[in-house]
Amino acid sequence: MPAELLNPHQLPISPRRAGAGTDGLDEVTLERHDRLSRIRRGELGTIHSWELVTAVDGPGTRLTIFFSGCPLRCLYCHNPDTIEAKDGQDVPLDHLVQKIRRYESVFRATRGGITLSGGEVLQQPKLAARLLKAAKHMVVHTAIDTSGFLGANVTDQMMGDIDLVLLDVKAGDEETYHRVTGQRLQPTIDFGDRLSAHGVEIWGRFVLVPGLTDAWDNVENVADIMARWSSLSRVEVLPFHQMGRDKWEALGRRYELEDTQPPSAELLERVRDQFRARGLTVY
Repeated sequence: MPAELLNPHQLPISPRRAGAGTDGLDEVTLERHDRLSRIRRGELGTIHSWELVTAVDGPGTRLTIFFSGCPLRCLYCHNPDTIEAKDGQDVPLDHLVQKIRRYESVFRATRGGITLSGGEVLQQPKLAARLLKAAKHMVVHTAIDTSGFLGANVTDQMMGDIDLVLLDVKAGDEETYHRVTGQRLQPTIDFGDRLSAHGVEIWGRFVLVPGLTDAWDNVENVADIMARWSSLSRVEVLPFHQMGRDKWEALGRRYELEDTQPPSAELLERVRDQFRARGLTVY
């Protein structure tokens, strides 16, 4: 079933990332020096795909643009084809802006907007900043979907062009976080603190993986982290699924969670109750 027809409150980790690829976005081929110069200026980006969806990556109908490249190596990643920047396509900034402009009337009618995702959008902060500013000039709602690990790349000026952050807190302590991602938790906490201080709306996200992130204490820690952010308006507990397994196999990579089952309804409700105990709105 297309994601547009699903109840977003029942969605697992978003299963629809094949999207439209980069159809409708013109790829360019440049000499290495010119290419790197344009990337540094934010005039060119490495893009995996884009798609138009409803009530999944933020309010209303969203044009979601998936950036290529990510510093995390999440064991449950369902988009392993977005991890390496080299696997994306070079797309100019102005072509992405044209794509946003094409859907302005849709965004107005549905109170939607754009969501920059990945991969990790903040691995290409100059391009992200220029896209966000262009969208705000069109009075289009803006969101980024991020782990927050590279939150230090967001300047205060860029912060002012972000309406919503879908912030994925993958674990609640450094040991578990490193096991899940290969990286550190603290940068995500620091970024959430900055967002809250600036009054930027946060939708907290937590992926529930049996045997990996479901421990009571881990969930309690994640709930405590999110509860400290005054601008957090909701928490989405996303149940693990196996929809990305074939991608790992196609890429010739070992998938460590091939025997892991989705969480039971009872486990899912227990975890949601742990967040609700903090007075948080939970989906």
